[in-house]
Amino acid sequence: QVPLVDTGGGLVEAGGSLRLSCAASGRIYSSAVMAWFRQAPGKEREFVAAIRWGVGRTLYADSVKGRFTISKVSAENTAYLHMNSLKPEDTGVYYCARGVDLSSVPSEYRTWGQGTQVTVSS
Repeated sequence: QVPLVDTGGGLVEAGGSLRLSCAASGRIYSSAVMAWFRQAPGKEREFVAAIRWGVGRTLYADSVKGRFTISKVSAENTAYLHMNSLKPEDTGVYYCARGVDLSSVPSEYRTWGQGTQVTVSS
């Protein structure tokens, strides 16, 4: 498995923006899927967005559609999550993950980053 390092979290006011990065230490193959999940205190891990590495097909949770964009730079083996119009309910630890199916189910993903904290103040 290719280790993942997710970074870019921080404290931001409601309405602000952040960009998260997920860097893989090795090559990400075109068949792979990279995804972002988040987990708020006391809640289950929640799907945010995913992207098929080769063709760039994406999948988003309804709660972030129109506000968040997942993207990739294949040459850098890095996926990004661009978060705009942030809301307090977006607060949580954000994790990147690698899998093989474009899925919103956490158990479908085999490799996880260490997580990065995003806090949105009201």
